[in-house]
Amino acid sequence: MIKPIANYILIEPIEVEKQNKGGFILSETAGKEPPKSGNVIAVGDECKYIKTGDKVLFTLYGPNAIEFEDKKYLIAKEEDILAIIK
Repeated sequence: MIKPIANYILIEPIEVEKQNKGGFILSETAGKEPPKSGNVIAVGDECKYIKTGDKVLFTLYGPNAIEFEDKKYLIAKEEDILAIIK
């Protein structure tokens, strides 16, 4: 279990799909682009606006990628979060 400290957030990234919901095939670079959204797994004690379970949109290069128990996660500061997706 990873517990972020201060205003850090643990995010499980949502990978970009090569085929969108409309059935269009996306370009080869679509799958190589870093994820820009994800599900919040845990938050630090100083986070004011983001909570566990939120789906968020974040800055492209703000979060740090980590791997824990064979799963990929991102750790971001709360200010790297651009929006909560409803």
